[in-house]
Amino acid sequence: MTDQPNFLIFMTDQQRGDTALTDSIYKAKTPHLDAFRENGLQFSRAYCPSPHCCPSRATFMSGLYPSEHNVWHNVDVANAITRDLRRGVRLWSEDLAEAGYAMHYSGKWHVSAYDSPKERGWGTNYIGHPQAHDRATDYWSKGMEKDWSGYEYSGDEADTRSRGQILRPGYPTYTHYGEGTKTNDEASVADGIHEMEINAKSGSPWCSMISVNGPHDPYFVPQRYLDRYDLDEIELPPNFDDDLVMCPGLYRRVRDRFAQLSREEHREAVLHYLAYCSYMDDLFGQVLQALDGTGQRDNTVVIYLSDHGDYAGEHGLWTKGLPCFRSAYHVPAVVQWNCGLARKGEVEPAFVSLSDFAPTILELSGIHANREFSGCSLAPFLRGETKPGDWRDALFTQSNGNELYGIQRSVMTDKWKFVYNGFDYDELYDLENDPWELENVASFQEYRPIRKKLSRRLWEFARERKDACVNKYIMVALAEYGPGVAVEQKQEI
Repeated sequence: MTDQPNFLIFMTDQQRGDTALTDSIYKAKTPHLDAFRENGLQFSRAYCPSPHCCPSRATFMSGLYPSEHNVWHNVDVANAITRDLRRGVRLWSEDLAEAGYAMHYSGKWHVSAYDSPKERGWGTNYIGHPQAHDRATDYWSKGMEKDWSGYEYSGDEADTRSRGQILRPGYPTYTHYGEGTKTNDEASVADGIHEMEINAKSGSPWCSMISVNGPHDPYFVPQRYLDRYDLDEIELPPNFDDDLVMCPGLYRRVRDRFAQLSREEHREAVLHYLAYCSYMDDLFGQVLQALDGTGQRDNTVVIYLSDHGDYAGEHGLWTKGLPCFRSAYHVPAVVQWNCGLARKGEVEPAFVSLSDFAPTILELSGIHANREFSGCSLAPFLRGETKPGDWRDALFTQSNGNELYGIQRSVMTDKWKFVYNGFDYDELYDLENDPWELENVASFQEYRPIRKKLSRRLWEFARERKDACVNKYIMVALAEYGPGVAVEQKQEI
C-alpha cells in the first residue's frame, strides 16, 4: 500500500441532496448509502454551481466556476455556444495521472464535446454516455421525417395522452416515468469495478470514477425497486401548488408543461424518482463490495455525490433548469476515508460547492497544484480542524440557461437567497421564514437594502471569478443594482 490514498468517486446524475437526509420527505431508501454515511462525513448543504450536467461536471473536475472554465450548458446539443473547456484549464485528473496514479473513468462524461476522458488523464475503456457532438447538426438538413424518425409526435387532442405522458404538439410525446430501464448504468458499473480491481493490483495509487446516469429523467426503473415504495406514503411537497405568479414567466411556462399530469401522476413520478435513487444505491453497494474485495478500503477516499438536483414536483416542476430553486442545486455529498477521516458519522452543515472537490483531492493526494481554484479544500473538515468563522458564509451560482439561454446568477446566505435574472424580474427569498421558497419578496420596497447588499456580494463574486455578465449597454444592463455597487464599501449582511 502506498502512502498516497486511492480515490473512488461515485457520481449520480440529477439526485436531490435531501434524498440522503433523514429528515426529508424525499428521503430515498438507500441502505448502502445510509451505512456508508455512518462511517463518513456528510455535507448536508452541498451545491452545484449550475443546475445542468455539463457546467457542474466541469466545475467538479476543474475546481472552477463556469465563468472560468467556460462550459455553460450541454456541450453536445445542436445549439451549443461552447463545446469545450477554455484553453489552459487543467483538470485534477491530469495532475493525478502525471503523479503516477493509475486512472480509470467509466460512465457519463459530459465535460467536453471534443476531449474524452483519455485526453484528460484517464485510462478508459467504457463510456456509458458516448461523445455526442456529432449529433449537433442542422436538424433540418435531411428533413424532419428522417432526422426525427422513430418518434411519436404529439397532436392537439389532450384525450390522447396516456398515463405519465406529456403531449407537445410538433414535438415527440414525452413519457415522464415508467417501469424498465433506459440506461446502461449496470455496464458502466461492471466496467468500473473490473478496472478498479486491476488498478488495485498495480502497486500504484489509483483513482477510479464511476458516473451513472440515474436518477436522471425520464424516470424508468425496474419493477423490483418500485415495489420498495408504497404510493399511499408518497407526499407532494408543501410548495407543489405554488402558482409562481411572482416569479419569472419562464418558470410558469415550464410548470405548465408538467401541469398535464394529475396530482396522482405527480405522486407516481415522485415514487419512480425515489425508486430510481434506490436502484443507483444498489449499484453503489456493488462498487463498495468490490472495493472491500481489494483489501484497500481503509486507504481509499470514497466520495459519493451528484452533479445537480431535481425539482421532483416542487413548485409543480420537474428535472432542472433556470427556475433557481435550491432543489435543482442541492446535491448529496458524503466522504469516507477509514484511515484519515476524523469525523465519522457526522453531518457538516457548511456551504459546500462542487468546486471544492478538486483542491480537496489534490491536497489529500499530496499534489501541490500551482494554480488558483474557485473552491477551497474540504480537508480541514475531514481532519476536524475547522472552527466557526473559518469557512464561507455564502454560496454563489452561475447559469446562462440550459439551452433556453438567459443570464441568471444567485447568492445564498443562511437567511436570504437573491436571484438576478437578466431575462426577467429578480427574486428574493427569506429562507429562515420561507424555506420552501414560496414568496418572492424582491418587489417589496422594504427589502431594497437587502437587495442592494446581496447585489454587491453577487458582483464582488463576479469580479473574483472573472464573470463577463457585466455588459453596460442599455438594453441588457437590467440589474436593479449593477456591477458598480461592487466598488462601494463592502457591507456585511
